[in-house]
Amino acid sequence: MEGLNSEEKIEFILKEVEDGKILILEHGLTPEEQAKLIERTMKEIDSKFVGIEMESYMEERQSFIDKLLGKKKVRLTVVGPADKIKTIYRDKDIIRAVIKG
Repeated sequence: MEGLNSEEKIEFILKEVEDGKILILEHGLTPEEQAKLIERTMKEIDSKFVGIEMESYMEERQSFIDKLLGKKKVRLTVVGPADKIKTIYRDKDIIRAVIKG
């Protein structure tokens, strides 16, 4: 997804999630991209597509400049169909997802 712009990323994610796939985005999404994804998802919810479940994890080690500016970089985002993902949580260095069968 590195070569895609924000709109293309959102389109790709929605298509994959609507097909029932769970995505793990290594570089995550920006807060603006997350907001746009949620907005688009809300517009597309119907009896076939019940929405998304999304969780982002921030980078723990930040540069001194980022700390001064209060910036946090998203390191990882997990996105999937709301009817398949029950829970996503982090326990130290492990991210676990409980997926409905």
